[in-house]
Amino acid sequence: MHSNKYIFIYSILMVLVVAVALTVVAIQLKPAQENNIRIEKMQNILTSVNIAATPREAEALYSKVIIGNLVTDSEGNEISGVDAFGVDLAAELKKPEADRKYPVYLARLDNGDTCFVFQLRGKGLWGPIWGYISLKSDMNSINGVMFDHKGETPGLGAEISTPNFMGQFKDKQIFDAQGGFSSVQVVKGGAPDGDIHAVDAISGGTITSKGVEHMIHDCLLGYEAFIKKHNAIKP
Repeated sequence: MHSNKYIFIYSILMVLVVAVALTVVAIQLKPAQENNIRIEKMQNILTSVNIAATPREAEALYSKVIIGNLVTDSEGNEISGVDAFGVDLAAELKKPEADRKYPVYLARLDNGDTCFVFQLRGKGLWGPIWGYISLKSDMNSINGVMFDHKGETPGLGAEISTPNFMGQFKDKQIFDAQGGFSSVQVVKGGAPDGDIHAVDAISGGTITSKGVEHMIHDCLLGYEAFIKKHNAIKP
């Protein structure tokens, strides 16, 4: 029989060995994990311009399609010396509005058109939701969107990341005819036919659907000054 002292020392040593082993593994895996996050971000940006990419091809497609990026403030002024890809919008949205940095990406499509991609961040029913929205060269019509979530309910709120829901946003407009910012409403029970500023909400996922609506509206407000400097509709 081992004494209590022996068992105690043995237990401490085992804990230390396991802790060191886990630390070593975590350090070794960190570069791969960071690269996976980087590749997934590229895939998400590409999705917002209606380009599907596997992890293997994402980097090459991103380099081909995304021809530039910049960072703007809430007044539409470009902030020099900051890489858009490295901006954490979730952290930026916790800052005072005047101190926020907003990442912008410029994409060139196969048909020769260009579009701007804006990052989004919001709240669903059970946690954060996020995504990207791309605007056509008129800086008014939506070219495409990408939405994702942390823990929305499968078959309900989680439907925000499905092609059927995201596809509704294509060709919707964020400004009215007078140049006023209208964003896009997500309508419970269905958007009126022909409404260029509204899409259908998810049946049974109203709270998450409205979270998407608020996310688009609130985040695009931060980009509004930049967008209005470049769009074709003037108030």
